[in-house]
Amino acid sequence: MNSQQLAQALQKALGLHQAGRLDEAAALYARIRAAAPRNFDTVHLAGTVALQQGRFGAAAATLTEARRLNPHSAVCAMRLGVALNALGRPAKAEQELRTAIVLDAALPEAWFHLGRALEQLGRVEEAISAAERAVGARPEYAEAHDHLGAMLSGLRGHAAAEPHLRRAVAADPNFARAWCNLGITLVYLGRLSDAIGCLDRALALDPRLHHAYAGRGLALERSHRIAEAVADHGRALAGDPGNHQARSARLYDLHYLSDVPREVIFREHREFGEVAAAAGAPPADILPVDAATERRLRIGFLSPNLRAHSVAYFFEPLLEHLDRSRFEIFLYHDHPTLDATSERLQKMAAHWRHVAGRPHAALEGILRADRLDILVDLAGHTELNRLPLLAHRMAPVQATYLGYPDTTGLRSMDYRLVDAISDPPGEADPFCTERLLRWAPTAWCYAPPAIVPELPERSSAEDRPVVFGCFNNYAKVTDEALRAWGRLLAAVPASRLRLKGFGLGAPALRAAARERLTRAGIDPARVDLLERLKSQAEHLAAYGEMDVALDTFPYHGTTTTCEALWMGVPVVTLAGDRHASRVGVSLLQAVGHPEWVAADWDDYVRKAAALATDPARQARPREGLRAEMRRSPLLDHAGQAARFGAALEEMWLVRCQGGRAESVPA
Repeated sequence: MNSQQLAQALQKALGLHQAGRLDEAAALYARIRAAAPRNFDTVHLAGTVALQQGRFGAAAATLTEARRLNPHSAVCAMRLGVALNALGRPAKAEQELRTAIVLDAALPEAWFHLGRALEQLGRVEEAISAAERAVGARPEYAEAHDHLGAMLSGLRGHAAAEPHLRRAVAADPNFARAWCNLGITLVYLGRLSDAIGCLDRALALDPRLHHAYAGRGLALERSHRIAEAVADHGRALAGDPGNHQARSARLYDLHYLSDVPREVIFREHREFGEVAAAAGAPPADILPVDAATERRLRIGFLSPNLRAHSVAYFFEPLLEHLDRSRFEIFLYHDHPTLDATSERLQKMAAHWRHVAGRPHAALEGILRADRLDILVDLAGHTELNRLPLLAHRMAPVQATYLGYPDTTGLRSMDYRLVDAISDPPGEADPFCTERLLRWAPTAWCYAPPAIVPELPERSSAEDRPVVFGCFNNYAKVTDEALRAWGRLLAAVPASRLRLKGFGLGAPALRAAARERLTRAGIDPARVDLLERLKSQAEHLAAYGEMDVALDTFPYHGTTTTCEALWMGVPVVTLAGDRHASRVGVSLLQAVGHPEWVAADWDDYVRKAAALATDPARQARPREGLRAEMRRSPLLDHAGQAARFGAALEEMWLVRCQGGRAESVPA
């Protein structure tokens, strides 16, 4: 092939390439390479088309050859970096991308892909800086704005991400993934209607963008439309069975529904575990090397909620009282927010790791380097969980506790920490992949807020109507509960119902709530719908207007039950057949009031009405219930921490002996 023939053939191949006829272009490039193997343009373009076809191994080999032919091409070095990163070689990709930047510092694609490689290496701050250089070089670089927004949401919060995601969709209105990421960001910022609009637009642009279904499911859950949320998470999984976030969200939402048998929920958890275990690398062979008596145990706690969050209310008193002569504490905080609670917890730990926004691979490196004996997950299937990573065992012993009311479904999760009331022996065990460790009389240890309002005097019935209330997440309020509450209002004339929760201040969600009340036979005029209050002090003070707290079913409250009791308000709960609907039973048993536990809805209505109208109860000061709580295991912080420590040591001892621990005596 002479030079003129070579030029004509290359022009034809380039035309096919630019027309998107990649297979034909690749075939012609191959023929030209056979005739002119040292022609840089041909080799470079052959590598480029292989990259576009997703043949990353071939692309890397061909582009490496092109780099030898012309070591001064910034674009070639950049494309080789892209191929190497796609092959899971981010360190080598970084080298090539930095070479491209040396050759042409104004090449935005090189900065963008450098950011992607650095993110894979766990160097997220550097990755963000690289993405910022990309959009600096090309302000309308939609893909770079989208990636930058996604990283910022994990590291600095969703408010920091929103401007870049809006720039992405403004630069490219047909960029479905950016609309999806913007929609998910708006969900977390509480702008649910706008979020659903963005997610709908993403799906209109790309119906196969399954992550947008998962995002819409999250928005629907926060809009209290649980059945629709479950359906959308199902659509996400139908197209992408490996979407662990969608699977976790679906599992979590199933607990809100009153008509899902526990067998079905367990089967779906177990399926999660199978999918998670099959993905990624096989578990490492981690074996204990020292007996527990020879040294302190290295205990890690992993959570996105080591901040002002319900999980911290129950975790902090245990952490504060754990025996530091027996345990060396590692805390892994997996959320962008750092607050006063985070600062307190950090001071209680020997080692603090802020791991928000890090990819699983980067966090795995941190966990393995710390050589933990026991890793305790405090998230379960709640948001920002790391269960796909824990499926491949990050410590010799793994346990889950506190953040989630069910099994993880992971075979690699050795224990779940519960009590004999929340999870009755023999009855609950078949529905967990973990060994249930019933470590204390009640599995919770509550820390009341440091600053609380004065306990109000209880007004007499003549002064004001009886007020029933529920401050649980409104998504937990089922139609069955509303119908029972309607019967309760009918049984106690002139009484009122007070509901408080996220979204109830928004006009659309208030209207939907009133419509549900009407369908349940409740006059909306007898119901106060309150948005979440800004401060914890205001929130606790709102219990002063409540006479009887009504627990939800089948998903009980935990924090709200403890808050009500602490503020002197009795709580009525309905016992169910699973952990989520037995938490209230355990809490009320702990404070000495099992008589407030109902066997069915009729019993629930009777008990709540009796508490509201009992003159003796009305005359009893609220301080009495707070005093009962102080005497309970819930506020026996030192005792609960000692029991928790004994459970940790028992897990480790049995692991050293090659098995799993049985229940530790309380």
